[in-house]
Amino acid sequence: MTDQHVNQTIYPRNVIGVRSPATIQPRFSGVLLDWRGTLVVAPTYTWLITRALRDLGRPHDSGAVDEVRQRLAAVDTTEVESSAVDVDAGLHRQAYSAWFRAAGLDLELSDALYAAESDVAANPFAEDVGALLAEMHDAGVRIGVLSDIHVDLRPAFTAQRVQTASGEQSWVDLVDVWVLSFEVGAAKPDPVIFQEALALLALPACEVLMVGDRATHDGAAVDLGMTTLLVPPLTSPSERRLHRVLDLVLPGHDLEI
Repeated sequence: MTDQHVNQTIYPRNVIGVRSPATIQPRFSGVLLDWRGTLVVAPTYTWLITRALRDLGRPHDSGAVDEVRQRLAAVDTTEVESSAVDVDAGLHRQAYSAWFRAAGLDLELSDALYAAESDVAANPFAEDVGALLAEMHDAGVRIGVLSDIHVDLRPAFTAQRVQTASGEQSWVDLVDVWVLSFEVGAAKPDPVIFQEALALLALPACEVLMVGDRATHDGAAVDLGMTTLLVPPLTSPSERRLHRVLDLVLPGHDLEI
């Protein structure tokens, strides 16, 4: 994965369809979107370690990176791999600090690794995210971002812009509600986070579509009565699969970038 920091990118839309969003009756009044793996490519640990070592001015060749990876893999990762650490920013930091200490990493490298893992700009968006947000917004569909995360995602959306029916807009202005685990104190698959999302959207479960990439976590929305679309985890910004969302929300309308 390459180091990508996208700022103020304009995402034009070229939409081909029989009907425009304004003439299509949406099948869902609201859509909840997972973040990592669904809207953005999650950074690999190889990438994170490489960046941390490079930022510190240390050797970051494959041998140096593999050494750190092996040390991290040699200790228990149960706590950091659980979504439970995402319910509180302080708890998340403590869990990762304990992991790094157990792996024998020095404090400077630990801090650099954590900073890289917490940098939302290091997660490149899929190329079709802006067009999807604009189409749903123009159709009057309420949009929510629901994520197990320990940092604020709003700045990453603020940095992106797209053409809408009202003109050029920042992505952050197209999102109606933010349901971030560290802010609401609950994480997937806990039903509490989905209930909070429904309350913020002010919509019943039957009118909301949940979109994610993990059956174990995002799929839990089904238990509350939400139709759920699971897509394969995003591995490259060029992968386009968010048109599947429009297939359900705005049937008969195609999304093309």
